[in-house]
Amino acid sequence: MPLLYTIGKFTVAPTLRLAFRPTVEGLEHVPQTGGAIFAGNHLSVADELFLGTVVPRHLAFWAKSDYYKGTGVKGAFQRYVLNGLGAIPVERAGGRAALSAFDAAIPALQGGDLVAVYPEGTRSPDGRLYRGRTGTARLALAAGVPVIPVGMIGTDKIQPIGARVPRPFTGKITVRFGKPLDFTGRPNDRTSLRAMTDELMAEIQKLTGQEYVPRYAPARGQPPVADEPTAG
Repeated sequence: MPLLYTIGKFTVAPTLRLAFRPTVEGLEHVPQTGGAIFAGNHLSVADELFLGTVVPRHLAFWAKSDYYKGTGVKGAFQRYVLNGLGAIPVERAGGRAALSAFDAAIPALQGGDLVAVYPEGTRSPDGRLYRGRTGTARLALAAGVPVIPVGMIGTDKIQPIGARVPRPFTGKITVRFGKPLDFTGRPNDRTSLRAMTDELMAEIQKLTGQEYVPRYAPARGQPPVADEPTAG
């Protein structure tokens, strides 16, 4: 476990458990050894904080590559913190640059580490669960590890979009872990990846009870797209 992450486990994590008292369900589904992908809904920036608090092992999160490119004392400090936490840099530009994050995550997973991802790709703008992107399934097949569905409930109340820090006594947090999904041996074609992703999102919905929206969430800063009428 990286040094700063270890320090946080003995300082930040107990403080958060004491202040917010999160309820944890399904912890028996968290593997004690070996690599795995934790794939959850995304309501708040606090999701990562509380997921890392309740998972007993090191959990690697993605961090925008911009944070690694800062200059001066601030830039050096950001790089030190991210490296100390074992974060994985990811390019937001997409294309081949974005795939470098997968390249970094595969050996980490195969080496027995845990990696957290958010299939929706961005925070939900309205509390609903949006269509998942297929990157999680691609990563699971490439690394040969299971996917653990995660349901976060209440984080949007204690740290809504725009709030700088979590606020105690503003809501109840529940973290639910589902049974591991093993996609080993499944085809790596477009249709199969979509089917695996839809299966994953259905499991996440069971954990959270959120309303499901069968389209991608709007990019941050853009208003939600009006729901399209469905036939029948």
